[in-house]
Amino acid sequence: MPGIDETFAFKPVRIAILVVSDTRTLETDTSGDLLVQRLKDAGHTLADRKIIKDDPLTIRACVEAWIDDPDVDVVISSGGTGLTGRDVTPEAVTPLFEKTNDGFSVIFHQVSYHSCGLSTLLSRAVAGLAKGTFIFCLPGSNGAVKDGWDKVISLQLDSRHKPCNLVELMPRLMET
Repeated sequence: MPGIDETFAFKPVRIAILVVSDTRTLETDTSGDLLVQRLKDAGHTLADRKIIKDDPLTIRACVEAWIDDPDVDVVISSGGTGLTGRDVTPEAVTPLFEKTNDGFSVIFHQVSYHSCGLSTLLSRAVAGLAKGTFIFCLPGSNGAVKDGWDKVISLQLDSRHKPCNLVELMPRLMET
């Protein structure tokens, strides 16, 4: 049966959090705070946290640096996935993907639909893999962050989740 198998050992991963916003600061960044608290509560390690403006070159440079950092296993961004002119996170990040994880977007939207109905259509949540690093781009709202982490990402980053999870793939991501 799918779910957490407590007989297996939990393996923490190192996660970097990126909040993309023209207005948030560390004092006002509630979605980043939610992600940090949830990943720590789950037993993972916060590798880094940044808040940067909605600028594609800055976003890409930050994510590229984390992809190249051997102390970062996963990057989760929050914000910049909408449809307005300033929403540029997918455009900045997806060119870095060696593989796109279309299933993440599908499942995220299914989960989100149950929380906010058709408003989920306003999000372009995406995920992919680059140089052995998993990347998830979530919308910036607290609700989207909760849905994305609680109902999708946290389960796949739990090494005890069966029948399979992303953590068990990590040793094989750079195979040729």
